[in-house]
Amino acid sequence: MDFARAFRSDPLRHEGVRPIQIWGLRLFYLLMLVFVTPSAWRVLLTHEGAWQPLSAVAWSVWASYPALAVFGLLQPLRWLPILFFAIAYKSIWLAFVAYPLWRAGTLEGSSAQAIAESFLALPLLALVIPWGYAWRSYVVGTHANALRTPA
Repeated sequence: MDFARAFRSDPLRHEGVRPIQIWGLRLFYLLMLVFVTPSAWRVLLTHEGAWQPLSAVAWSVWASYPALAVFGLLQPLRWLPILFFAIAYKSIWLAFVAYPLWRAGTLEGSSAQAIAESFLALPLLALVIPWGYAWRSYVVGTHANALRTPA
């Protein structure tokens, strides 16, 4: 078995993204599906009484985006925007909620501690994102054209 193959891009497969990144993306989609979806849906399905509107929005989003991760397992590159969303909201939460608590010395033992700890895998997610592909595909919009051969 050629171990190095997992780290080499193949322009004919997965639009040139390295296989190790494809499997890393699939791992994060699977982790979202397995760990986030059930807990969020459990809260939604067992809630009693009237919802606080902002809390209901948060739980609805938290139930929806990881449930869509099943599609990311099948087509990891096409569903990258879900991972961009996860990186964005977790980074924002860490910056505006966890960091001030940490600086004040009040994060440990707070209700935010468990969430902050669960978001600590964020750098690993950022490492498996194929940023060159993302730039070409979602920002510049030239990736699909670059792989096509002239007619």
